This record gives sequence, structure tokens and C-alpha cells, in this order.
Amino acid sequence: MAAPCDLRFDCGRVCLDLAATADGTAVERLTGPDQLRAWLTGAGLVPHGTPLDGVDSGWLGHFRALRELLVRVVHDELRGGADGADLALLNSAAAAGQPPAPSAVRAADGTLARALSGPPECAGLLAVVARDAIGLLTDAVARGQLRQCEGESCTLVYLDTSRGRRRRWCSSEVCGNRERVARHRRRTMVLREEAGGAAADPVTSPVTGPVTAAEKFSAGR
Repeated sequence: MAAPCDLRFDCGRVCLDLAATADGTAVERLTGPDQLRAWLTGAGLVPHGTPLDGVDSGWLGHFRALRELLVRVVHDELRGGADGADLALLNSAAAAGQPPAPSAVRAADGTLARALSGPPECAGLLAVVARDAIGLLTDAVARGQLRQCEGESCTLVYLDTSRGRRRRWCSSEVCGNRERVARHRRRTMVLREEAGGAAADPVTSPVTGPVTAAEKFSAGR
């Protein structure tokens, strides 16, 4: 799913989408309050059009800190088990704020739309993400769908809900395409090396004398 500032919302859970703003890439995607506002809206933590004037550098620091915690916990759980201190921090974040209560309001076109009764608080939105992570890691089915991208140098984690559970990359267009390009380059290099080695290995012909394997290949085409 495309989004402003190269934000991604295709990992399968809100907590994984937050981790994806840094995990798996050397590029910082939450570069400032504007990017955080875009992420909060894109991730569905607040309805589109919700005023987010209160989002500032303080909010940014708190969300980055939770992101780093999520990356550690998720990766450690995939490797065997998260540190107890990190789990305590995650539990504290989940209990530190009250998630904003949604309301159903009538839109101008007559349809019902989701809205918040007041400005969301930072702690409440952090709690939404932390509770999502706890729900994910304590759900045996969802936890069993956790996968780390097989792309070279990519460490992003996502939920594999594909048929047959055969999804290999966080993004077929990004890491998948890079792998296909790299595989093509490796094949090309092997073919070139084989052709070079064959050309340097002459084969004696009873009629014309030494003939290289490359010439034999060309003659037989």
C-alpha cells in the first residue's frame, strides 16, 4: 500500500507497520512530526481528518522509542524469547494510556463515519500499538504467521497470510525484485566465467587442429 513519505502499511498488523518505519531499512521514515501524523492516519489509529495539532517532537521521540522496543521484542521472540525487561516495558506502554474512544457520526453524504470525541493523547495511541503487539505475540495462530523477509540485508517482519504460507519477501516489488535482479546477475556472471574458461581450453581436431570449446559451441548452434 503506497503512502506519503514512503510509509508502508502492508505488514499485517499496526505494531509491525510501526516497526517497518525503521526495521529492514537504513532510512528513517519518521523524520518529523508531519511524517508521524501521516503514519497515525495511514495506520488507522485516528480517522482521516482528525486534527493532530498536538503532535510534536515529544510525540515523535515516544513513538520512535516504542518502535525500537517492538523491533527488539519481535525479533527476539522469533529467535526464541524476548528479554523480560523488554516485555515489562511493552506491558507498561499498553497500560500507560487509554486508547481514544471512537464515535459514529453522520457524514455530509449521509453515511456513517468514525470520529474521535476529542483530541487523541500520545499515551493513548502508544497504548493502541503496544496492545496490538501483545495481542499478536500471545495469539498462537497469528504468531505462527510471523516471517522475516528473506531479502538481502532486510530484517523487516510481516504476517504471512498468503495461500500455502509461501510469501518470502516483505514486498515483491522491493525485496523480491532486488532478489530477482541479483539472481539474474549471478547467472550472467557464471555463464561468462564458464564461457571464458571454455575458450581457454582448446580441443584438438583431427582435421583442423586445436579447436576451442567455444568454437565447438558456435558450430553446433
